[in-house]
Amino acid sequence: MTKRIGVFPGTFDPITKGHIDIIRRGTHFLDHLIIGISENPGKSPLFSPQQRLEMTLQEIKETLPLFNPGCKVEASLFSGLLVRFAEFRGATLILRGLRAVSDFEYEFQLVGMNTYLSSKIETVFLMSSERHHFISSRFVKEVALLGGDVSEFVSPLVFKSLKEKIPHQ
Repeated sequence: MTKRIGVFPGTFDPITKGHIDIIRRGTHFLDHLIIGISENPGKSPLFSPQQRLEMTLQEIKETLPLFNPGCKVEASLFSGLLVRFAEFRGATLILRGLRAVSDFEYEFQLVGMNTYLSSKIETVFLMSSERHHFISSRFVKEVALLGGDVSEFVSPLVFKSLKEKIPHQ
């Protein structure tokens, strides 16, 4: 039987409880899930690629009991086209989370481009759970930078890392 390999791509700056929820749910229909951490040159991340990878690996380790034990979960940095990374890793599925209709517009265009670049890779969307639908890395950083409490949106490890980057957090 062919293994079902998927990639869950993102910047993960930082990884949130919403990301972990999508990862957990994705493990229930995949044999192998690769969390692809993008080194997107178009963004100015708060954390370095290596820091984002380390936080993600720690989150996987901490939340592993929540995942389907039959699914291997790993994290890897990548740069360049997502579909090329997915093909290189043997994935046939890209896993994406949707929070709102506004996400869908962008994701719809992205799927079109990815399908044009590689017709062998399908994209599957998971709706964010109700308790996570408003969480985004961007909002977590903005609220933290303005002195708000983001401890409910990220793990204690990520919260500690944010406090180190943003002294008044």
